[in-house]
Amino acid sequence: SPNSQLSRYAGFDDSVRDGNRLIDSSRFLYRDRGSMFSCRPNKDRKQKWNSCSFGTDFRHPCLGGINLPEISCMVASTVGEMAVSSEEKVYNVVLKQAALVNRQLRSSGELDVKPDLVLPGTLSLLSEAYDRCGEVCAEYAKTFYLGTLLMTPERRRAIWAIYVWCRRTDELVDGPNASHITPTALDRWESRLEDVFQGRPFDMLDAALSDTVAKFPVDIQPFRDMIEGMRMDLKKSRYKNFDELYLYCYYVAGTVGLMSVPVMGIAPGSQATTESVYNAALALGIANQLTNILRDVGEDARRGRVYLPQDELAQAGLSDEDIFAGKVSAKWRNFMKNQIERARMFFDEAEKGVAELSDASRW
Repeated sequence: SPNSQLSRYAGFDDSVRDGNRLIDSSRFLYRDRGSMFSCRPNKDRKQKWNSCSFGTDFRHPCLGGINLPEISCMVASTVGEMAVSSEEKVYNVVLKQAALVNRQLRSSGELDVKPDLVLPGTLSLLSEAYDRCGEVCAEYAKTFYLGTLLMTPERRRAIWAIYVWCRRTDELVDGPNASHITPTALDRWESRLEDVFQGRPFDMLDAALSDTVAKFPVDIQPFRDMIEGMRMDLKKSRYKNFDELYLYCYYVAGTVGLMSVPVMGIAPGSQATTESVYNAALALGIANQLTNILRDVGEDARRGRVYLPQDELAQAGLSDEDIFAGKVSAKWRNFMKNQIERARMFFDEAEKGVAELSDASRW
């Protein structure tokens, strides 16, 4: 995502040793031969809400299906085959997640939190892991944290765990070690994600997420897709049209909506379809990411990135050079008004879904 600074804490990953393996991250505990080790905080670092990290060559890491725009769901690819548009790709993920929730509803009759499955000696560690996730959230996402306090305790903790994983993932490409991150590092992070979903956490923060996905009907695909968004940031700094930008916004932010709704829950009396509630959550993520992009044009330009549709810039009589030069003209203002209008459209779409959420987390 286009807005993160350095993370406050430092640790190291003992699983990969070939030199510079120091990583900036939230304080975490990692497992080595069955033991838990604590990493010491580095207080010289600062960071915005949008990241949390771990990185070694693994350098630890760390929002649509709305009414689909009236464009074809299928477009011709360069090799003459038919390729699925970004909106259709994303909507397919929405359908998959909605089906997962619907299956659980049919099997249990009611979507609620599964009870804790506690092994001897693990309850205090798990509680500490969730508490640490809450501390990270409180420090770096103050208003979001306040919102989580309006949820029931078990949902609050689960959202904290998801939030921290997202921060760590984002930090892979936007954190202090971003210049060292390779596609291989992201592959390893994705492999670690699979372990988390299989109940094999690597550190305490992973353990909190592993416990969360065991209790709630959260699908792994949005998590994988967020990592794919990080891969895009490694290799892509321009987006030729909004279709491309939409997919990026889904990867880095829309995914959060799909991760969160299974935890927040849908009101038992809601007449809305499960898909429509997920679409609203997706729209909120897209809206938030578009807002970040419009806010951070200058900051991104200084990093050589332009997250604005190239074809729409050209239609407005603008170019990357205008952005790098910081020229604010009538053309630029008109262009931005159109971009803001699009973001507000997604916010409007998102608002429709709020009343459909469970009252355990609606506020």
